[in-house]
Amino acid sequence: MVKLFINGYGNIGRRLASAFDLDREIDLVGIAKYKPDERAKEAISKGYKLFIPRSIEREFKNNKLEFTGFLEDAIRESDIVIDASKEGLGYQNKRKLYLPLKKMAIFQGGEDREGKYSVADIIHNSRVNYNKVIGKSYVIQGSCNVSGMGRVIQPLIDHFGDRIIRYDVTLIRRWADLEDLNEVKDSIQWDKSPHHQDDVKDFIPNIKLYVDAYKVPSRMMHLHQMAIRFKDKAPTKNEVLEIFENEFGVSILNSAKGTADIRKKALEMGFLHGDTNMIHIHQEVMRSQDDILKISYSDDQTGMVIPENHLLVQSLLFKKPRKKALLHTDKIFDLSKKKKVLEEEFK
Repeated sequence: MVKLFINGYGNIGRRLASAFDLDREIDLVGIAKYKPDERAKEAISKGYKLFIPRSIEREFKNNKLEFTGFLEDAIRESDIVIDASKEGLGYQNKRKLYLPLKKMAIFQGGEDREGKYSVADIIHNSRVNYNKVIGKSYVIQGSCNVSGMGRVIQPLIDHFGDRIIRYDVTLIRRWADLEDLNEVKDSIQWDKSPHHQDDVKDFIPNIKLYVDAYKVPSRMMHLHQMAIRFKDKAPTKNEVLEIFENEFGVSILNSAKGTADIRKKALEMGFLHGDTNMIHIHQEVMRSQDDILKISYSDDQTGMVIPENHLLVQSLLFKKPRKKALLHTDKIFDLSKKKKVLEEEFK
């Protein structure tokens, strides 16, 4: 049985813990906490073993919070670490912990792929390069936006190939997550240099992709607007929808009025953490005209990358064929059932 440690217990870490705790092929060694806060109490109440940096031992003891050991203890015991610590700490953790202790690690999409603080030489996307991570010791799991683009772009490449000239994508990003205490400002902010474009090009080389990113005052989900230009006449709406009918982690909706409709339905139906774990193509606003195809889809920002991390572990450690891995991930996340529920609700 594979021993896995989750270094961090924020919005991503707590979701990873819920998922891997359900997997009988995984022994969840525990989770790391960096503050003696309410999330630490939540983790203890759920029965997770808590590991902390030595530097904050006194803080935990002063707050009468029990912990199992220190970060180094958990990492030594583990076969692999999923780094879900605060964005930007990945390089430091790799240098101080994972490399000295010779442990494999998965980093999240906010960490650097290039330059001085690069943590890995590959970004994983289960739809595009699932098999290419085998044999790697360090891998970045693409962010929710990057994962979503991979789920849409690769099926289009598979079916239309070199008929496509370029992709123009506008990322309309939520300001904060539902659990966050951050203020949602009444402002639309733009990203001068979105990392998402280079991240996608990392696993789909030579693609002509142009990305703009904006942050809007919402907590619900991201919305991507993708315009695909063809050499000849663009495929019909029905031809495109047919491609995505059986895509893993993709639902096709027709009557949702906004991202809040989908998130509220997920919460109402009791989806774990209120996550759908997928993208949702909105067919009512899909357009095909002349040489341009326009697709709009919402992207579950907190839930998207959790099944992606699960698939990455299956490739990296278990070396499972992708079809077999998808079946296993589906059992853990109930993605097929969620898809059916959402498509029925928003038909």
